[in-house]
Amino acid sequence: MTATIRELTGLDDLRALVDLYDQIWGRTGEPPLNADTLKAMSHSGNYISGAFINGQLVGGLVGWLGGVPPGHLHMHSHILGVLPDREARGLGFELKQHQRRWCLARAVRVMEWTTDPLVRRNAYFNLAKLGAEAPEYLVNFYGEMQDGINAGEESDRLLIRWHLDSEKAEAAAAGEPAELDAERLRSWAGNEILSVGRDGEPQEESHTARVLICQVPEDIVALRASDAALARRWRLALRDALGGSMARGYRVAGATRSGWYVLESTTT
Repeated sequence: MTATIRELTGLDDLRALVDLYDQIWGRTGEPPLNADTLKAMSHSGNYISGAFINGQLVGGLVGWLGGVPPGHLHMHSHILGVLPDREARGLGFELKQHQRRWCLARAVRVMEWTTDPLVRRNAYFNLAKLGAEAPEYLVNFYGEMQDGINAGEESDRLLIRWHLDSEKAEAAAAGEPAELDAERLRSWAGNEILSVGRDGEPQEESHTARVLICQVPEDIVALRASDAALARRWRLALRDALGGSMARGYRVAGATRSGWYVLESTTT
């Protein structure tokens, strides 16, 4: 079923969006954003949109304009949420493309946001489906999380940077993302710096090859619920493997559906 995506400006819609986010993340305290703040953001020219199916709000996206460093205007895309039973219908992709068109119409050509590097589907979505890049690993960026999905977890994040008028972004918008093929991935067998062990544990190895591959578990959200200690081991292992490699001069070249990050050396 086709969704209708539109900007949200009225208080009723903005309150509905706050309720939607509360439902998705299961927060027991303050919501991630409140309707008063959203109203001020909308009034001052920032981006707030919602996706509707049969008149029901099922997804939303909020971002604002930033300028760090000075003179470098970009969109900070802060929070994207879609009801779980709607995710398979591609609403996340459609919301991001709506936001991309909104930015380009206002001469904003770069968008940034952060993502949990342990969430496999998000890595593939951002780096392959959208054609973005991940230039920086941020350790415990938001501090300890409080929402119902991530409560108690440290908040390591990848900075995602999306050049909205790049060839990769244009191709991805047209449904032709630049995906890493399985044959190339197999050719790097033996270069695994992190992989999923037989019992789901992180297996770390040290390599200095030009190309490294780094795997994350299939469903870190489910793992946090079933085995918090193992999920914590994965957080620290990925911080060392992925974050450490990036600090040593590797860049993230892409991510696969099967949970592999591909890193390439920028110094050899």
